[in-house]
Amino acid sequence: MIVTTKELFKHAYGNYAVGAYNINNLEQTVGLFRGNLGKAASNADNVDTSKAAPFIIQISRGARDYTDKRFLEAMIRTAEEVFPEVIFAVHLDHGTEEVCYDCIESGFYSSVMIDASHHEFEKNIEITRRVVERAHAKGIVVEAELGQLGGVEEDVVGSVCLTQPDQAAEFIEKSGCDSLAVAIGTSHGAYKFSGSQGLRVDVLEKIQKAVPKNFPLVMHGSSSVPKEWVDRINAAGGKLANASGVDENQYLPAAKLGVCKINIDTDGRLVWCAIHRESFRDDPANFDLRPPGKKFMAAYAQYIAHKNGKLGSAGQLESVRKSLGK
Repeated sequence: MIVTTKELFKHAYGNYAVGAYNINNLEQTVGLFRGNLGKAASNADNVDTSKAAPFIIQISRGARDYTDKRFLEAMIRTAEEVFPEVIFAVHLDHGTEEVCYDCIESGFYSSVMIDASHHEFEKNIEITRRVVERAHAKGIVVEAELGQLGGVEEDVVGSVCLTQPDQAAEFIEKSGCDSLAVAIGTSHGAYKFSGSQGLRVDVLEKIQKAVPKNFPLVMHGSSSVPKEWVDRINAAGGKLANASGVDENQYLPAAKLGVCKINIDTDGRLVWCAIHRESFRDDPANFDLRPPGKKFMAAYAQYIAHKNGKLGSAGQLESVRKSLGK
């Protein structure tokens, strides 16, 4: 069942964060849906209610450009039929104004993100306000971004500029956005931190106090870049030196401070890379794409279930269903 992020955030606020996962292909889609129902094994039939979680499926501009966007939409619609127990939002990640309008008019997305954070403050408000007006007229909710993350992921390139709490409050009031992605020290990609750096919890605390009560905040660039997966990639011929990410143990404290949505993309790529590198290393004679694909779907489902445990969303699916009256 597709719902809006606003509906999910109302249930999550202050208690847990909803995982927002990017997909690009069939294997990621299947693994994601299985994992959010606790069906980590490929032959699992029953939903594991202790692990089942609401989630957000994200489609980036890069994913839309990778192939015709209708393929991705068709896969999501099919997954919803195959896994009827799911509750999730369909979200455009890092959209331009033009791409936001295309998604709003498509009738498929329940949420769009307008990323005008590279513009000056007033211009960011102006662009976001236009998207909000178009989206709200169709019952679609809008995420905006204030401040900039560093790093590179797909076509998103950023230089660090932390969100200013007083500007966040003004931006929300003037733009009318439904949630706000804030820059609190994270970055895109697999190389987020060096040394002892981490989330700027002090900045997050100030932002929560400055914005309207119970206003949902969003954390981008929040993959944990687990050493286990990095080591597996490197052992199978990869070259990911000094990769680092967000400590998973910071997810719940951030959720307690109003972060309702946590974006995780790089980690899924690392799982994909490790499984495929190992598969071709261990079976170099294989030229069938399906064996490594099956291994990846199972591994990704297990990893999604693990992530939801860290986010606090695991086991929340039925409670969300009741809150929605479904």
